[in-house]
Amino acid sequence: MDLHSELQIIGARIDAALDRRLPPEHTFPQRLHRAMRYAVLDGGKRIRPALMYATARALDVPWDAIDGVAAAVELVHDYSLIHDDLPAMDDDALRRGRPTCHRAFDEATAILAGDAIQALAFYVLAHDTTISADPATRLRLIEILGQAAGSRGMAGGQAMDLASVGKSLTLAEMEDMHIHKTGLLIRSTVLMAAHLQPGLGETERDRLDHFAKCIGLAFQIQDDILDVEGHTDTLGKPQGSDQAQGKPTYPSIVGMEESKARALALHDEALRSLEFLDERADLLRALASYIVSRPK
Repeated sequence: MDLHSELQIIGARIDAALDRRLPPEHTFPQRLHRAMRYAVLDGGKRIRPALMYATARALDVPWDAIDGVAAAVELVHDYSLIHDDLPAMDDDALRRGRPTCHRAFDEATAILAGDAIQALAFYVLAHDTTISADPATRLRLIEILGQAAGSRGMAGGQAMDLASVGKSLTLAEMEDMHIHKTGLLIRSTVLMAAHLQPGLGETERDRLDHFAKCIGLAFQIQDDILDVEGHTDTLGKPQGSDQAQGKPTYPSIVGMEESKARALALHDEALRSLEFLDERADLLRALASYIVSRPK
């Protein structure tokens, strides 16, 4: 499998889906809509949509039925990046190789853009006609994403992250924080795609959820490794920013060697969870390997 080509296809597809669902720049209020489009349509790895499309392929769910759901998840992710970059949060100047939204516009516009992007995500799930799901399934999709984004998920994880600055955490505390901050949204992508296959059994859905749980944690470990070993030009954001802010990371707790070993162990566990699937899940398997070896 040529993963690079697959990611290019998915990237172009999700960018088109996002472009269609975002308000045009010329629509009033224009500055807000420009900021929304600036923050969302700026490239990025698109890992979450890629995991959703890969899960859909593994389960024979047509990609045309996934576009709106994938767009909703990516919108939630992009709103979180805008808010994470604010001076009151991580105070970052670069995101995906460009000035962060509050630097390109202003703090107030960035906050409003993040708010509007998050609201748009749930509007898409509620109204998008490309989502071929009955009302109960559509409501379940909203529930999954809402929990992943809220205080018991991403927002709660960010609060835990901010509270950890300058403190020492145990490995269990670190993993709990990242399961909330990063892991639950990644898990939601796989779970939401699984719920669009009505013939899938609960056992199989649980195995996919375990795959996503493992790979979500591995993703964050690799992020922490890259904060030490990566380069700003490759990362598209300042290298070493977590260390500079006094944030606990996997390498700071268990060392670099053990961090890499933990990421690989999670990768292997994730792949074992996919053993019930045939070669149609090869894209999911390739993404799992990419997540623990990516350079940015």
